[in-house]
Amino acid sequence: MTFDAERLKGVFTALVTPFRDGKVDTAAFEALVERQIAAGVAGLVTAGTTGEAATLRQDEIDDLVARTVRIARGRVMVIAGAGTNDTLATIEKARRAESSGADGLLVVTPYYNKPSQRGLLQHYGAVADATGLPVMLYSVPGRCGVEIAVETCAALRDRHDNIVAIKEAGGSVERVTRLRRQCGGDFPIHSGDDALTLAFLAAGAVGVTSVVSNVAPEGMVALVRAWQAGDAARALALHEQLAELAEILFIEPNPVPAKAALALEGLANADLRLPLTPMEPANLDRLRGVMHRYRSSGATPLRQGAVGGG
Repeated sequence: MTFDAERLKGVFTALVTPFRDGKVDTAAFEALVERQIAAGVAGLVTAGTTGEAATLRQDEIDDLVARTVRIARGRVMVIAGAGTNDTLATIEKARRAESSGADGLLVVTPYYNKPSQRGLLQHYGAVADATGLPVMLYSVPGRCGVEIAVETCAALRDRHDNIVAIKEAGGSVERVTRLRRQCGGDFPIHSGDDALTLAFLAAGAVGVTSVVSNVAPEGMVALVRAWQAGDAARALALHEQLAELAEILFIEPNPVPAKAALALEGLANADLRLPLTPMEPANLDRLRGVMHRYRSSGATPLRQGAVGGG
């Protein structure tokens, strides 16, 4: 397949999934999608880790992906989270995402199983062979207990035309250089850590799959665009404006703080599905303070909006 790597440049928001009374709040979700597109993001990731995919039923995932595609209308790239710790289940999710109209797949390493690199080669190879969609690898050893080795990434790229990028969330800027050396400078890399976005861009990454952009999409978009335009000083200033927000949004397991932040702004409900629980009161107070300082910093104001109820 031929894939235009330019489509992966910029901010891709890892969307939260708002709930109300135990069900997906579709009205709030649709409003969040429209808000992201208006802010200028390049792509949306639906039903990923931030979207609490582990506790979503498959019919809910299908509906969320289809809704995102319908609202986006080709204005941004829509990537569906499809990774599980079962290769056959991942293939099924990939095919369903393709049927729902997704433009690509984000496939996390199998968690809990802790497969070998040989297992990762076979897992990703089987998924890539089962779909016509472009696949973004997702290496996040802190959550999954296994990292995609640079050599494994290079082998997957060589063997499968539709393995087209990697979301790198191992916390190492040095990995960007090694990935570019082994996979080629034309193999897109996304930062999977908001706080490292600027450092990753400086090392050769092309974008970020962001949690922070749920809360401050204009700020994250402005940061990446400033770097792309060659304005390193403005990119650094925006990085520093966003730094405290990037820190507080990971003070508890993602997406707990992001959902709390959206609730504070009246943009969505903070409801979660167990085993995630609401933000600790002391941390919620800290979040309020951080968001107040961000608004007061001269950054683009966080947009107010009505909480959905559908």
